[in-house]
Amino acid sequence: MKLLNTTFASSADNLACDEALLNWAEIGGGESLRFWESREYFVVVGYANKVEMEVKVATCKMSNVPIFRRCSGGGTVLQGPGCLNYTLVLQIAGHSSLAVISGANKFIMERNREAVQSVMANDQSAISVCGHTDLTLVTRHSSPVASQKFSGNSQRRQKRALLFHGTFLLNFKLALMDKFLRMPSKQPDYRNNRSHTDFLTNLNLPAARLKNAMATVWNAAEEMRDCPEQEINRLAMEKYSTEKWNFKL
Repeated sequence: MKLLNTTFASSADNLACDEALLNWAEIGGGESLRFWESREYFVVVGYANKVEMEVKVATCKMSNVPIFRRCSGGGTVLQGPGCLNYTLVLQIAGHSSLAVISGANKFIMERNREAVQSVMANDQSAISVCGHTDLTLVTRHSSPVASQKFSGNSQRRQKRALLFHGTFLLNFKLALMDKFLRMPSKQPDYRNNRSHTDFLTNLNLPAARLKNAMATVWNAAEEMRDCPEQEINRLAMEKYSTEKWNFKL
């Protein structure tokens, strides 16, 4: 598996890169693991999300926080400093666990859980998979014991390859979530209608430690030198930079 540690200056380019890596794998480009972290704040809605239902659009406009749409499902997120993103592209053939969506979710999330737990070996906090594609910390400062989310993930599949990408909250300004995002139209049962600030938590880990752990569990050691730049540029220009795509719903 190839390793790509690249953050583009443009938010559209960062989103386009994920889809470009999937398209590249679909035609035989191989598997990859990418890390990136935005220097600027921006909102990303899931493929089927309705912008007005999930986002405080007027507040975003007043604060110059742009709104984009990704190619995978899942809920709406706020990106910015302190939020580490990863992108995992896998070949479906030869991995029986990846044959169906539920199997892929279980297989990938368990490996990601192991990676996080390994860098918190001296911490008594328990890392759990909740709601199929969330990673949570079990905290004991509230009653009853509640799980707080620090990682959300989503999937997109093609015939031969799949894209699985998500976020890790490391040192994010969580209060901004409530400022720019509405309560999600769909939420897992374990959320219990908690606000973004109450529901989410930071891992308070250096990004480098988590990157190393993820690279280890996914056996990603070789640096990617043939990134599909032309496809990234095309998708960023024709899709992710357009209102037609970002505000289609």
